[in-house]
Amino acid sequence: MNKKNLSAYWKQNLRYLAILLIIWFVVSFCCGILFADTLNQFKIGGFPLGFWFAQQGSIYVFVVLIFVYVRLMNKLDKDYDVDES
Repeated sequence: MNKKNLSAYWKQNLRYLAILLIIWFVVSFCCGILFADTLNQFKIGGFPLGFWFAQQGSIYVFVVLIFVYVRLMNKLDKDYDVDES
């Protein structure tokens, strides 16, 4: 991989990381802490939604984001011909 492709590869990788971390921040911090009182007006599984995001929702979202990141990186690796196969 030449230097230009390497730079583009890492730029895209950092873009993916930034987007996914922003999503995780919004779900865990904003929904679980900042907007918890507003979200607590709604219930999910018998629990207030703000509480659910703080206790379980952010963990579920984090696990989903891991799988999304793996899929995005596999595609990025194939696009830049640095995949393992």
